[in-house]
Amino acid sequence: MVTATSIKLDDELKGRVQNLAESRRRTPHWIMREAIAQYVAREEKREELNQDTRKAWEEFRATGHYATAEEVDQWLASWGTENESPAPECRK
Repeated sequence: MVTATSIKLDDELKGRVQNLAESRRRTPHWIMREAIAQYVAREEKREELNQDTRKAWEEFRATGHYATAEEVDQWLASWGTENESPAPECRK
């Protein structure tokens, strides 16, 4: 289902949207929908990352287990190579 929503833009931003729409051979409506869709997708990913970070922090606080960034970087660099290494051991 699609419903109409209004948005108030100042004249300067409205003009910028109009100019961009003309240069892209799109409607201002398409430009605004695309911008909103990209913003929402980006912010959803950011929120997911924030939640994953909070979860990892809580897990660390509960267990004290960790691996260093250097160890993880070395492990990731080995992925897909003949000398792929196992995941680093977590320690307290």
